[in-house]
Amino acid sequence: MTTTLLRIATAGSVDDGKSTLVGRLLHDAKAILADSLDDLARTSAERGFGGEAGALDLALVTDGLRAEREQGITIDVAYRYFSTAHRSFILADCPGHVQYTRNTVTGASTADAAIVLVDARHGVQEQTRRHLGVLALLRVPQLVLAVNKMDLVGWDEQRFTEIENQVLDLAEELGVQAATVVPVSALHGDNVVDPSAASPWYAGPTLLGLLEELEPARESGTARLDVQYVIRPQGALAPGLDAEEYRDYRGYAGTLADGSLSVGDTVGVLSNGYPAASRVQAIGTPTGPVHTAHPGEAIVLELADQVDIARGDTVVSGPPPQAVREFDAELCVLAQATLAAGQRVLLKHGTKVAAAKIAQITNVLNVADYTRTPADTLGLNDLGRVSVRSSAALSVDPYRDSRAGGSFLLIDPATGRTLAAGIIEADHAAA
Repeated sequence: MTTTLLRIATAGSVDDGKSTLVGRLLHDAKAILADSLDDLARTSAERGFGGEAGALDLALVTDGLRAEREQGITIDVAYRYFSTAHRSFILADCPGHVQYTRNTVTGASTADAAIVLVDARHGVQEQTRRHLGVLALLRVPQLVLAVNKMDLVGWDEQRFTEIENQVLDLAEELGVQAATVVPVSALHGDNVVDPSAASPWYAGPTLLGLLEELEPARESGTARLDVQYVIRPQGALAPGLDAEEYRDYRGYAGTLADGSLSVGDTVGVLSNGYPAASRVQAIGTPTGPVHTAHPGEAIVLELADQVDIARGDTVVSGPPPQAVREFDAELCVLAQATLAAGQRVLLKHGTKVAAAKIAQITNVLNVADYTRTPADTLGLNDLGRVSVRSSAALSVDPYRDSRAGGSFLLIDPATGRTLAAGIIEADHAAA
């Protein structure tokens, strides 16, 4: 039985019923607490939702901010946590408006899968193309296309097939490896958690059934530990410990990304910009020592050799990593700011923060039709191709190979606010 965690992002055009679908999914999966249900029923009654006593406006489950309720839209990324007998989920409900592209990027950046809604009456819209473009750019491994409001087209199989072909062709154009299309009615709950008798022609899984079966992203290959903290002996020597071992102890703490590490493995280190090599002598976890550590686990590494390692340095399985000071990247501007070539910033990559500058801005991406336009600056919500130059050597990977090694943030050195998030492209130049 699958008990793994799956991270999901949702996206869709305005009024496609995305918030209602998420609310329906949580409601029918019995993931809403009783007091929250009481508040939902009270607010729905105040609004006269549906004209029926006891009817629930399930869109309110995620549209929790007062400003969002007043406008009837989703603005921020709303996170919800729920479980079924088969799996645990973290769901990021992203806004549908184009001016909140940055929020979609934030919600999708860690997703194992994404649900994109399409209104059965309208089919693929410009905003559908935008969301699919962003999700493909972020390399979300699996897409689920939910054709919603099928009840409003009489559960027409031909209409569903037409939309299914549209979205699958678009997914193929964008290079999406795995895409599945499901016909649903979020308002009435058809094919969301339980199969619907209204679509006898559909023999596929329900939306929840599909999510329970999807495999989460399994990044393999080079294990990576961005050192967060160096642990040194503190206080008096405890009875029974060897004084010399206690004095020489060094533990390197962080979260393991991508691959696995075992005791005895050869590792490479990028320490203060210089490569070094060693061997894993021991691995500690919050519950005690282990022989093998897996991606996502918080660990403390002990190495067989004395290596000058500090916070921000990187330990990888295999030979020492390549040191890079300049690289090309796709940048999404997250702040109300204008970024220009030559601008000085702080670059946060893993646990390392270094002075850097935007060396060049090449173009901006039009996510509606996937064309690119030459540009000298980037503004809020823009996605553009840039070159970044760092004052410190970094161990970077292409984003397609490693989300941890291929992503970074740009920070305003004067205010400390986050300006942009970036993903590193396949071809980068080493210093």
